[in-house]
Amino acid sequence: MPKKEVPLGELAQYLPDNTYEPVIAYLNFYKVHLTIAKSRNSVLGDYRHRIDTQHHRISVNGNLNKYAFLITLLHELAHLVTYEKYGNKVQAHGKEWKNIYGQILAQFIEKNIFPADIAKELLNTLRNPGASTCSEEGLQRVLYRYNVKKDGYVLLEALPENTIFGIKDGRSFKKGPKRTKRYTCVEITTGKVYLFSAIYEVRIIESP
Repeated sequence: MPKKEVPLGELAQYLPDNTYEPVIAYLNFYKVHLTIAKSRNSVLGDYRHRIDTQHHRISVNGNLNKYAFLITLLHELAHLVTYEKYGNKVQAHGKEWKNIYGQILAQFIEKNIFPADIAKELLNTLRNPGASTCSEEGLQRVLYRYNVKKDGYVLLEALPENTIFGIKDGRSFKKGPKRTKRYTCVEITTGKVYLFSAIYEVRIIESP
């Protein structure tokens, strides 16, 4: 996936107000090589620990809104700090990482950086942080409110049943009933059934 290194002086444009200085303090202290990636469907960010004298490496998707960008970056920083403290002796998203992520996240929540709805969801996150920002539906649903809106695009859960919608790869589906947490949707061209997250962003093609 193409990535670009962003000069630290330009990082502020990706961050909420009043967060640049504390973020830079972390990046400088741990000597982080930060890159901005294009949109990735499966991950919002990733971390690679240093090898020998190389820097720690973190990448974050550049298409995220500022609050999502910061939360994702803090998530990856927590992996870095966990590695510095425990090496490879603990699980990637085990209790050690959860504790460290919670401590880092709390520092930013206390600064009243986030809007009230995001702050509320983050406080819920502190009780049991998820393995990824993508996995926390409540938080993702709230963060979506702060995205730049695109005409004709909505979260799947907002569509009536039997709506035909498209996804990024060009395929189209008809929305079916909800099964536990996911919706059963039928691909128009093949008739195959797929399960979609309620907070998957889709493009409306035809309403019922």
